[in-house]
Amino acid sequence: MGRKVVFVVFDGMKMLDVTGPAEVFAEANLAGADYSIRYVSPSGEAVTTSVGIRLPVDGVAGDVAEADTVIVSGGEALGRLPVPVELVAAIRELAPRVRRLVSICTGSFALAAAGVLSGRRATTHWKQAGRLARGYPDVEVLADAIFVEDGGVFTSAGVSAGMDLALALVERDYGADLARTVARSLVMFMQRPGGQSQFSAPLEVRRPSTPVLREVVDLVSAQPALDHSAGNLAARVGVSARHLARMFVSELDTTPARFVEQVRLDHAKALLDAGLGVAQAARQAGFGSSETMRRVFVARLGVSPSEYRARMSTSVGWRS
Repeated sequence: MGRKVVFVVFDGMKMLDVTGPAEVFAEANLAGADYSIRYVSPSGEAVTTSVGIRLPVDGVAGDVAEADTVIVSGGEALGRLPVPVELVAAIRELAPRVRRLVSICTGSFALAAAGVLSGRRATTHWKQAGRLARGYPDVEVLADAIFVEDGGVFTSAGVSAGMDLALALVERDYGADLARTVARSLVMFMQRPGGQSQFSAPLEVRRPSTPVLREVVDLVSAQPALDHSAGNLAARVGVSARHLARMFVSELDTTPARFVEQVRLDHAKALLDAGLGVAQAARQAGFGSSETMRRVFVARLGVSPSEYRARMSTSVGWRS
């Protein structure tokens, strides 16, 4: 039995959020699946994508009577500006008619605006996860997840994670063997190692309002390799360790130890990106040993330092 996949697109949509997952379904068809793929917009008019290409559509989103899977693409504006009312209306109209409702990247903002994510777990691009959580407090945002399912609603992280999610849907529909064939053909992981954190930028800390806390934050950020135990930090600024811990929780929503570990992790990632070896990065970042750094990488990122270094190296995949 064929499965109808409908992409809801709009002006400014990110091209890869549509073409990436669509290629996964198309490749699955070559391996024996039976997906039909349609593209619709709220108005039924062609849309202009993020790369300037005009994408023709097959009709109006509201005219879709039923579909197995509806996929809402992301777009740069969705994380910054109010979601267009016509897109919200289209999603609300489609939601009761489909078995699976899916968003790619910042498409989660459109689902949230339509009320579809209320009371559910969801994810989005790591850069926008905080904004989604603040804008929609009734949504449980899992910032590190590659994709999330909750009650037939699927959300994915940024861009290429949409292909990971599409592959997972293929596996559910047609089994692991067919999905593995697709993954091999498209040179994809069946399951991507680690979460979004391995791709995220260094920690961006809002400037504390308390001078004492600002001094501590600046010190840790500037010299992560120093001994930054809670007692040492507290003594440096003349407060008790308990009081310092309360300030961290109140202003930064974290603990001193957790903050220090995150700063060291970000520093180590930057050092590995720059080509340093694991032992040298561990020492300069303040972890003390490669094993300590490895445990933090695996716990926080889901990959070891050596795996991270290989994955992020600009030379990976090239042969001269």
